[in-house]
Formats: sequence, structure tokens, C-alpha cells
Amino acid sequence: MEHRGLLLVLAAALCLAGAADARHAKKSYQAVFSFGDSLSDAGNLIVDGIPKALTTARAPYGMTFFGRPTGRCSNGRVVVDFLAEHFGLPLPPASQAHGKDFKKGANFAITGATALEYSFFKAHGIDQRIWNTGSINTQIGWLQKMKPSLCKSEKECKDYFSKSLFVVGEFGGNDYNAPLFSGVAFSDVKTYVPLVAKAIANGVEKLIELGATDLLVPGILPIGCFPLYLTLYNSSKKSDYNARTGCLRRYNRLAFHHNRELKQQLDQLQKKYPKTKIMYGDYFKAAMQFVVSPGKFGFSTAVQACCGAGGSGAYNFNLKKKCGEAGASVCSNPSAYVSWDGIHMTEAAYRMVANGWLNGPYASPPIMK
Repeated sequence: MEHRGLLLVLAAALCLAGAADARHAKKSYQAVFSFGDSLSDAGNLIVDGIPKALTTARAPYGMTFFGRPTGRCSNGRVVVDFLAEHFGLPLPPASQAHGKDFKKGANFAITGATALEYSFFKAHGIDQRIWNTGSINTQIGWLQKMKPSLCKSEKECKDYFSKSLFVVGEFGGNDYNAPLFSGVAFSDVKTYVPLVAKAIANGVEKLIELGATDLLVPGILPIGCFPLYLTLYNSSKKSDYNARTGCLRRYNRLAFHHNRELKQQLDQLQKKYPKTKIMYGDYFKAAMQFVVSPGKFGFSTAVQACCGAGGSGAYNFNLKKKCGEAGASVCSNPSAYVSWDGIHMTEAAYRMVANGWLNGPYASPPIMK
């Protein structure tokens, strides 16, 4: 009888644990709001017409999932699309699109966006490298403008946003691309890092004040592994490359420095707002694992672009034959590649990042934990 009683107790405990796991597994959101740059853009840059120089709005962009260009800088869906799908929500529409219902989410990201304001780059004489003025503050302003259509009273808005997931970024990549591509000394670009990280943190805090409670904030990718950077900054010095990855050391160190600074800022915000859940999305870790062990993730290569310079060069990247331009060609199996066009990832890589943000190991803490 004692054994039977013990078994009943154990069974009850297991049932309770199972119920707890079930409740945990049911965690969901009623909306997903996304902010950022071309890693997340769902078409904001093309809602009122396609800029002539914008190759990402041409075929073969979008070929894998949508069958047409959508303004996403990939062959298909981006990370936030997979997050929304996981929660049974529609893909968050571009926030600037006309006649859309944004009650279940919106994508404010826009290609070329920065963390710092346009005025910063203008003051430093590098504004010609900034495509638009859609900074993190501008994008939050778009949300505030949209807010009356989403909820009415302050109480209703707080409740609504507390049940929504906010993906704040990636921001930062263009803050470094602009000065680096303009010839600003590398040592000077490094001084931007605290400013960029603080600008992102300030944006996160603004969203918290609006009522956001669950926020995932991604760091930047290891830019030294981009086919674009590997081509532009090709070096004859072996010491400039990491022997294991083949990536450019100093550019990855810049990305690592940014991510470390951002995480420190997010830790401070978490302490200041203990009732919020601030998650760090680790693009860097994910991409580095793809580079080190591509086969483990089903990739054949991580440092060659799928869509690019017609198969020429070590990285299949040529500024005169970018994806979407005449002379460029696309690989037959994009899912075997990490890099889509030399700077953005393929849908297959984004899917893996999304899974890593949801369940680990590419988020701290993961969304579902």
C-alpha cells in the first residue's frame, strides 16, 4: 500500500509538472512588432514606389517563398516572419503599407536604418552613405502615430502592448557600414560603439515606457565573415584572417565589441525595469556556428553568396554585379547557403536563427523560456 501511495504521489507530481510544461509551451503573443534595418525590412522602402538604385526589390529576391520581390532582402522570409508564424500570427506587414490591418503586428524596419540619427552622420560628413532617415527613434515615432488605431485608452494600450512581442533590431550594422565604406579611420569608427549601443538602449526604454514588456534586442552579425567585407577588404596578410573561420579579425572584433556594449546596456535596463523581459538575440553566435561548421546545419558554404557575381571570386561577390543587377546569377539551392547576397542571410539561415531565439541557444534568455 505504501508503494502504491508513493506511486500515486509521483504520478500526481508528474501530472503537475506536465501541466506546468503545457502552460509554458502555450506561451503566446497577440501581436509582433518589429523594428530594424534590412535584416528585418518587409517592404517599407518600396511602399510608395521602388527607388531606382534599389536592387533588393528586383528578382531573384523573394524567389523561394513569395515567388516575387517583397522588399525583404533575402530569398524568402526573415527572422521576424518565422517568429510571427510560430505564434500563429500573420507575417507582420510593412508599417508604411496602405490599407493594412496592424492589430496583430507591424514591421517598422526599413532598409538602411541606423541607431544614430541622420544628423550625426551629416555632422561627420558621411550622410551620403545613409539611405533614409528611418532611425530607431523615427520608427518608434511611426508606432506612436499608429497607436490610436491599435488601442484607445492608456490602460488598454498598456494591456495590449504587454501581450505583444517587440523585436527591436537589428540596429547598428549601418551605423558602422556608413563610416567604414566612406573611408573613416577604423580607430574612429570604434569610438561610435558606445553611442550606437546607447541609442539602441534608449529606444528600448522608450518602448518599455509605451507599455512593452517582452522585448528581444538582437546584436549585430560578424561582419568580418560577410562576402561583402571579405571582398572589399581582401588582404594579403594571413594575420588579418582568423585561421579557423577565414573571416577578417578586426571587423569581427568591432561587431563583438558592439554586442558586448549592447548587452551591458540591456543588463542595466533589465535591473531598472525588473517586470520586463529583455532578451538578447545573438546573431553573432548563430552566424559563427554556421561559419565554423556549415555542414552541421545543412549548409555547403557560409562565406560565399548564393546570389552574386556569376560564380566568380572566392566569395561570389562583386560590387558591379550585385544580386538583382545585370550580370549577377543565383545558385540553384539557396538553402545550402548562409549568405544570400553577400550581406544578408538566406531564408534557411534566418529560420535557424529564429528557432534559436525561440528555444535557445541564440537568445539570452530564449523567448519560450
